[in-house]
Amino acid sequence: MKLSTRTTYTMLAILELAEHFGKGPLQTKVIAKHQDIPVKYLEQLMVILKSAGLIKSLRGSKGGYILAQPPEMIKLSEVFDVLEGPVITVECIMNESSCARAADCMARPIWSQVHWAVTNILRSMTLQDALDKAKKGQETDYQI
Repeated sequence: MKLSTRTTYTMLAILELAEHFGKGPLQTKVIAKHQDIPVKYLEQLMVILKSAGLIKSLRGSKGGYILAQPPEMIKLSEVFDVLEGPVITVECIMNESSCARAADCMARPIWSQVHWAVTNILRSMTLQDALDKAKKGQETDYQI
């Protein structure tokens, strides 16, 4: 599974907003520069986040974007679902009747485990958790 550029850029942007929470709004051009994201593309992504109610925009010369809630209140799953929709490794995980072989499929338990592992991580982590991990230099808790 590979995440889209849209998702990776949006996660970088919202994490920057989370890091800046309580310090006032950030302008799109500032986030774009810090995260090396094309400004026009980031503007489109911010509209998606705003429409979903995850961020707010403030007008004026010192305007920009802020999180709609504190970073410890926003789950990674909320951001991910807005961008990618629900995590579905294969259709039969959510709808067994979608495949005649689902009941006897030897691979289905693997896809189910992958589905639930990703879903549980996204649901259990907040933006603040992700920031805390980044500050501690914890790229992953798992060895590959």
